[in-house]
Amino acid sequence: MSQTDGADDLGDEFIGIHEAAKRLGVTMRTLRFYEDKGLISPRRAGTTRIYSRREMGRMRLILRGKALGFAIRDIGEFLDLYEVDPEHNEQARRLIERVSERVADLRNQRKAIDQTIAELRAIEQQAHEWLAEHARRGADQGAQT
Repeated sequence: MSQTDGADDLGDEFIGIHEAAKRLGVTMRTLRFYEDKGLISPRRAGTTRIYSRREMGRMRLILRGKALGFAIRDIGEFLDLYEVDPEHNEQARRLIERVSERVADLRNQRKAIDQTIAELRAIEQQAHEWLAEHARRGADQGAQT
């Protein structure tokens, strides 16, 4: 997760919250939420939030991290490390660690989902067999009368 992933070509341009939300495909409420969590810090012009290229880049990383299932705490840690580790070595080490954990979690979830699907298929098969048996009995009884 590098700081420039998918960054807008804003240059020195600053945009308001409405335009930032539109470009990111999120709501203004989402932007305010991440600001409240301390993950972004848009500038202020009075009561108006102004987003720079840096804030837009941080938001893209946040959204990417959330899409990959990372907790806000983890995303905040990645962003903080980016700021204090100019070589990004510690950021890369932590990223590897968290990604490995996430992959393990997803594999466990996949195993649980596969087991649940197998159980549901077995129940479905039993229900089909029960209905077929019930229909045969009904046909047999109808033929006897």
